Amino acid sequence: MTEEGFSKGQSFNNPPSKVGGQEETRENVTISELSFVPTTEDDGKSITCRAENPNGTGLFLEASWKIDVVYPPIVTLCLGSTLNADDIKEGDDVYFECHVTANPLWRKLTWLHNCVVLNHNLASRTIFSNQSLVMQKVTRQSAGRYQCSVVNSEGETVSNELDFRVQYAPICKHDKVAIVGASRGESVDIICEIESDPPARTYRWKFNNSGETIDVAAERFAKSSNGTHSILRYTPVSELDYGSLSCWASNVVGHQVEPCLFQLVAAGKPFPVKNCSLSNQTSSSVEVYCLPGFDGGLPQHFVLELYSSSSATLRFNMTSYTEPYFFLDNLEPDVTFRIIIFAINMKGKSAGVVLEELTFRDAEKRTAQDGDIAISPVLGILIGATFTIIVVILIIIIRIKRSQNNSSTGLHEQKVSVAAGNQQNTLSSTKPLLRSTSPRDLDERDPDIIPAKYGSPEGECERQVGALNGPQAPLATRNIQKVQNYAQSNVPSPQWISPVTNEQYHQYNNPVAMVSGTFPRESRPKDLRLGNGSSTLHGVTDLELNGMAIKERLMANRLPESCV
Repeated sequence: MTEEGFSKGQSFNNPPSKVGGQEETRENVTISELSFVPTTEDDGKSITCRAENPNGTGLFLEASWKIDVVYPPIVTLCLGSTLNADDIKEGDDVYFECHVTANPLWRKLTWLHNCVVLNHNLASRTIFSNQSLVMQKVTRQSAGRYQCSVVNSEGETVSNELDFRVQYAPICKHDKVAIVGASRGESVDIICEIESDPPARTYRWKFNNSGETIDVAAERFAKSSNGTHSILRYTPVSELDYGSLSCWASNVVGHQVEPCLFQLVAAGKPFPVKNCSLSNQTSSSVEVYCLPGFDGGLPQHFVLELYSSSSATLRFNMTSYTEPYFFLDNLEPDVTFRIIIFAINMKGKSAGVVLEELTFRDAEKRTAQDGDIAISPVLGILIGATFTIIVVILIIIIRIKRSQNNSSTGLHEQKVSVAAGNQQNTLSSTKPLLRSTSPRDLDERDPDIIPAKYGSPEGECERQVGALNGPQAPLATRNIQKVQNYAQSNVPSPQWISPVTNEQYHQYNNPVAMVSGTFPRESRPKDLRLGNGSSTLHGVTDLELNGMAIKERLMANRLPESCV
């Protein structure tokens, strides 16, 4: 009896290395064992065990088993079979195919472009269709590495990388206008860099100013060996040589649409920074801010260098591309530093601005001997406001006291009222009116007084009173009428004098001032009525006027210097 194994008709009588087996016979029973390691190709195949009796024809027995091999996906990516990978240009439609073999079947398929997952997006013309990726109107950004990733229950498999090439006409590598600075007579090399696939074959240049456009001769510029850039050497001689330069390139796909632009300007080195200041200084940090100077006609940036004053070694440098502002931190305390700030453009570096003797004091080592006391801005404002309020209050108090002193030391005005009827004017005493005069009052009076005219008639007295009672006088009107029975009583005619100070004298004896017949309310002279007789004066207080003392003082043979 013989035994054989089959796999889809393949006999294992001479099995490969992956197949092994053994036989065992016990009495009338034969047992055969087969060891087999299947591959993905064996999935779905059958294994048959067949026993035959060689002594007879057609005497055999057999049994079959179908093999189910499970494994992660096997993935292969390729470009569409109808496309030529070397002839894809901008604007073409392309598709990729992801071939997958898996058991069990795959349940997720992902597309990757340069290791970035793609999404189904009709707006961007990226379409997923079963195991295919369709891209319409491809651009140069569509070029790159493509992969597909497939997942089933046994694992995930990423396909091979497919390099996808999209040919396109030249474009400028830098989309901004380049500023080129040059002085008169200075030769500068202007480089026009482009991107294209395949490389550019030809270049052309044009110069344009406000007046004309000129094609630059081909011998004035050169093309690189790989076609990625062209170099033009240009030397401005006059003002008309400053303007704009344009550069175009061409390849087998087409001509460059938008040129590379260069603005040629008269330029030089930048000016130094100015008005540098330090702020927010602590024991280990500080902020440095300056105002930029003229940039020389070109974009500039700023560099700060920090040196140790003792060793003159460079500690570190900083660069600011927008403004001359720097923040320095982690600085050693009690070390003197020197800061140098430069402005730099394409033409060179400006002169350095030096900040000397910069020391960062350690807060723990500061003592009361330090002369400087740091005051915050808010505290300074509060102190200044408080001081101002105190000064204003003191000024108000002083002015109030002065006004009170002037009113208390001045002579009080007296109202004299004489009744018109005989019943209201009766002689009550022959004692003359007296005024108690203290030495202080006498000292305060200025002796430089021109005495009034004594012995003037009663009419003159009325004129003086009338002058004081003019329409412009602010005091109450003095109503003085002649009393007819004064002559019968032998009362001498009253006489009015006005004692005033020296300052008031010069003011009131001014001819111009006396025309109006008015006096200020506070300094109007006080009327004194002198005479031997006495009468009862209505409205007069018990203030006594010493007329003799006043008369003797006024009649003294002393003339003021102002009257000489």
